[in-house]
Amino acid sequence: MLETPAPPADARIPYGDDPHQFGDLRLPGGKGPHPVVVVVHGGFWRARYDLEHVGHLCADLTARGYATWSLEYRRVGHPGGGWTGTLEDAARGMDHLRALAARYPLDLERVVVLGHSAGGHLALWLAGRGRLKPGRPLYIENSFKPRGAVSLAGVADLARAFELRLSDGIVESFLGGTPAQVPERYELASPAALLPLGVKQVLVHGTDDDTVPLSVSTEYHARATKLGDSVRLVSLPGAGHFEVIDPRAREWPQVVEAVASLM
Repeated sequence: MLETPAPPADARIPYGDDPHQFGDLRLPGGKGPHPVVVVVHGGFWRARYDLEHVGHLCADLTARGYATWSLEYRRVGHPGGGWTGTLEDAARGMDHLRALAARYPLDLERVVVLGHSAGGHLALWLAGRGRLKPGRPLYIENSFKPRGAVSLAGVADLARAFELRLSDGIVESFLGGTPAQVPERYELASPAALLPLGVKQVLVHGTDDDTVPLSVSTEYHARATKLGDSVRLVSLPGAGHFEVIDPRAREWPQVVEAVASLM
């Protein structure tokens, strides 16, 4: 799947002036307005991983009747990537839905954000960024709030990911320091620190994931549930890290069901 080109998007649309500030829009057949899945790709926030590898996922969801808006964003290794640019780009791309809806038949009352791995972190963060307070970094007035969020093997807790030294300590590079050095950044950027998000969530995670351990999702689920969020954990027996973004995998129907359950 990762080596086979995905069907092209209907349109590649900029949401900013930087070369990495754009999204791929795919529209299903019919007049609409169509429910929307905002897709955020993974790759541990690194520059060498882009949105092309989730094109098959987007094409499959679009064939099922969902418009998909797949976000590209500045990443670690790009000028302005990491703290705060990666998060600002994800936010700006999400908020650009309002402009897209003026041109395309999108139903902004039915929007779910879905992300894989580091994109799962960004998807949950986008769902919960309304918790940020005015005057603090990353706060945006009247930010777009989705109906729900789907985290596929997501890095839901940045402090825990730092402790686990995921991907050779990428979290420290992403946020520019350790939790002891830059605690505010972990507080503002980590979904676990923003709980309760006040948005319905589904966490889909393979039991044999050796890239982002299942425990990241189980611990987040326990904390989120205790704090009153509506969160469902779907554990996939025997699945690793990439089955959740492969429409040919046996686990894929559970991803589709997670999206449908939030619409």
